[in-house]
Amino acid sequence: MHKIPVTVITGFLGAGKTTLVRHLLQNNEGRRIAVLVNEFGEIGIDGDLLRACQVCDQEGDHGVVSVGPDIIELTNGCLCCTVQEEFYPAMQELLKRRDQLDCILIETSGLALPKPLVQAFRWPEIRTAATVDGVVTVVDCEALAAGQFVGNLEALEAQRQADDSLEHETPIEELFEDQLACADLVLLTKVDQVDSQTRLKVEQWLQQELPAGVKIVPCQQGAIAPDILLGFNAAVEDNLEHRPSHHDQEEEHDHDDDINAVQLFLEHKFDPAALVERLKMLVQQQEIYRIKGFVAVPQKPMRLVLQGVGQRFETFYDRPWQPQETPQTKLVLIGRDLDQATIEHHILASS
Repeated sequence: MHKIPVTVITGFLGAGKTTLVRHLLQNNEGRRIAVLVNEFGEIGIDGDLLRACQVCDQEGDHGVVSVGPDIIELTNGCLCCTVQEEFYPAMQELLKRRDQLDCILIETSGLALPKPLVQAFRWPEIRTAATVDGVVTVVDCEALAAGQFVGNLEALEAQRQADDSLEHETPIEELFEDQLACADLVLLTKVDQVDSQTRLKVEQWLQQELPAGVKIVPCQQGAIAPDILLGFNAAVEDNLEHRPSHHDQEEEHDHDDDINAVQLFLEHKFDPAALVERLKMLVQQQEIYRIKGFVAVPQKPMRLVLQGVGQRFETFYDRPWQPQETPQTKLVLIGRDLDQATIEHHILASS
């Protein structure tokens, strides 16, 4: 029986995975694609962004059909499925529709290790119906060049001379290494934010860290041809032993236990520039890896999308608030030992 190919999209927080998946949905070249979004938290920011992509009817629900719990059918025949806890039931729901699909994309959370996810495709109930066609690791060129989240680049080595605390290998670095070790392709995003010499240094460093034969493809705003990302025929679940990571010998994976997500639902409307400045101050005070969400703006009928990694923030209006929606600010902050009350107080203190 023909197995449906599954492509795993992994990468660090803010690298551009959702932007990439949105582009694939909008430029699917006739492919019927199911997207499974492994979200961290309950708000579902990435899932909402995917459902709001231009293949959907943004004037109402006429182009979006619910076909099951947390599964949304888009106007071009693709599916968007959000998974917050259990991977297996969601995958089973998608496999029931395998005759209606050409492939499945899984967008992992920024905190997910790719290898355990691939191992799930060895389960008998999934193995007979699906295969991991390939693992695509999305890497933020600008962040990597600045030495953020990774301990080996020249910029971070300079920082280490002034900060002994950077000598210790953090779980974030281990996660990044595992994402590279499992990759069939590396997609280097935000290359337009660095000069050609810096980009070359990043590519050279990555090539040293990657398994032999893994290609690096530059990308801007998720614009990449589907043929480049799909059709590896790698059957990754059958060759995991050839993709070693330093987590393989660990019996327990408890180093991420203190990483948590704070989720805020705020009735308050915010001036975008003032909110970004407030969040930048918060990032300086606490160990926050990623901020994303939707913002209600005074006198604006449009929903503002906010995404931040470190001190770098991006905002844009993606669509009007729907008639049935109450404009509300929804934020997810991912970091270490985050306290919701403290964060909410900081954000609202100067409002």
